[in-house]
Amino acid sequence: MNPNEVIKLKTSPRRMRGALAFCLIVLSIFGLRLFQLQALDAPRLAAAAAEKRTRTLILPAQRGEITDRNGAPLAITVDARDITVDQTMVTDPVATANAISQVTGADITTLIPELTGERRFNYVLKKITPEQWNKLKQLKLPGIFSEKTTKRIYPSNTLAASTIGFVGGEGKGLAGLEYGFESELAGSQGEVTVEISAGGRPLPSGIASEKKSVPGMGIRLTIDRDLQFVAEQSLAARVQFAQADSGTLVAISPKTGKILALATYPTFDANYPSEAQPGVTVNHALVDAYEPGSTAKVMTMAGLLNEGVASPATPFTIPPVLKRNGKTFHDSEPHPTLKLTMTGVLAKSSNIGTIQAAELMGAEKFNDYLTKFGVGQETGMQFPGESKGRLPKLEKWSGTSFPTFAFGQGYMVSAVQIASMYATIANDGVRMNPSLIEGYVMPNGEYQTSAPTTRTEVMSVAAAKTLREMMETVVSDEGTAPLAEIPGYRVAGKTGTAEVVDPICKCYSNDVIASFIGMAPAENPEIVVAVAIHKPRNGRWGGSLAGPVFKEVAQYSLKQLNIPPSNGKPTGYPVEW
Repeated sequence: MNPNEVIKLKTSPRRMRGALAFCLIVLSIFGLRLFQLQALDAPRLAAAAAEKRTRTLILPAQRGEITDRNGAPLAITVDARDITVDQTMVTDPVATANAISQVTGADITTLIPELTGERRFNYVLKKITPEQWNKLKQLKLPGIFSEKTTKRIYPSNTLAASTIGFVGGEGKGLAGLEYGFESELAGSQGEVTVEISAGGRPLPSGIASEKKSVPGMGIRLTIDRDLQFVAEQSLAARVQFAQADSGTLVAISPKTGKILALATYPTFDANYPSEAQPGVTVNHALVDAYEPGSTAKVMTMAGLLNEGVASPATPFTIPPVLKRNGKTFHDSEPHPTLKLTMTGVLAKSSNIGTIQAAELMGAEKFNDYLTKFGVGQETGMQFPGESKGRLPKLEKWSGTSFPTFAFGQGYMVSAVQIASMYATIANDGVRMNPSLIEGYVMPNGEYQTSAPTTRTEVMSVAAAKTLREMMETVVSDEGTAPLAEIPGYRVAGKTGTAEVVDPICKCYSNDVIASFIGMAPAENPEIVVAVAIHKPRNGRWGGSLAGPVFKEVAQYSLKQLNIPPSNGKPTGYPVEW
């Protein structure tokens, strides 16, 4: 073969066309993919890239403060930090957990699982103090970051805890006013999207977008912190002395209906609600209803005086027992036939005499007065779970309802309701619906007073004044509550020892609620205090158990309000005839 000879390869046209088609197909695939990447998938890819280099952070709204009537803080929000982790960056979970535990006191065994794994973002510990975070930051622990947040603090710990309530771990109200006014207090959270470094840390000037948070509304209560403290201390001491299950106290300004103190015992520290005993976080003065017993006899007397069918000196012959519609009624202690005036019936707390007196008015009129006093009706206080009590409709009364209701059994009221009823008598017969909210601090700092309370005329000024003078005999050596006397001041009030219904047998048990409700100065009352001791084991009577608590709290309030001592003396109606 000649080495210079060129050999020509023969390629069929068909093979050439196939190769060309193959090349065109490959080029088309690459072109389509390029088009997909540049045109169709560009937004998705850009979003994915942005997601990798950005992070959206929640900007918590500043929760509104709760203060007392003078602006003293009862519930406030402080700055805090949530510790977060990029688990892929943690080199030694055990050592990291140990370092965090040393600073915060958190349990190492709960920290290690939160630090271990492949998650790029995870919460490790919530709501540590800024000071604790600064110490951790100085340790430069790999993968450990933080987010700004807030923490709810209750500076006075147990003070008014069952009224204020508390928030949960997520910062939402779970009880009391914190729960009832959640939407007002919470505000609106914002958010910010920030650019982050390859290590996952926010860049100093890398804010991509921001929606600012709106702070919550502040609430100013009618409660006076100092009076609340005295009330809680006095109530706690008496409940412990009486070896009782619990106790409630309501102090109210009769001329405005504003509640100045609202105490329950046992209580709890609102900063640590999980450590509270079962049922203690409930405000029993508002949520529970009970049969008022003898403290309700003043409403019977109010109706009689206002209708003009009886006077303080109206005579009653009180037999040892009284039968009505097949039921036998008796007084708390056996006695021979007594000759008592209507004032004496009240002073001696005679059930029989109260039934006889109520019959002068009739069931229909009596029912009207119970309704006017607010029995079985909502107070309008907007407290979550508040009881409105229970008053059966007149047409559903049995043959023994009227005599039983006359001395405070068979219907139910809350502690706040019965305090409001006495405040009506103290306010010359005008019922001011009780209120707990003094006003609101708006997000812009503007202060708005709460809406005026509702007024209801229940009895005349003259009838209310006469009834108060009758009630003064209760707080005397002739009455059942001499321990409620306040030196220098005229005091009007009424004791009660209400039998407690056994939930199993639906019958009255041996347990009682010992109570005293009073007002001072009797001639022009500025303060009403209602005290109830539930199921005492050391003692039984309202005058001896609850009376001293009234005295201590009312005496402090009179001094605090700069109320001068009484000048005149009560009329001094006769007790017997």
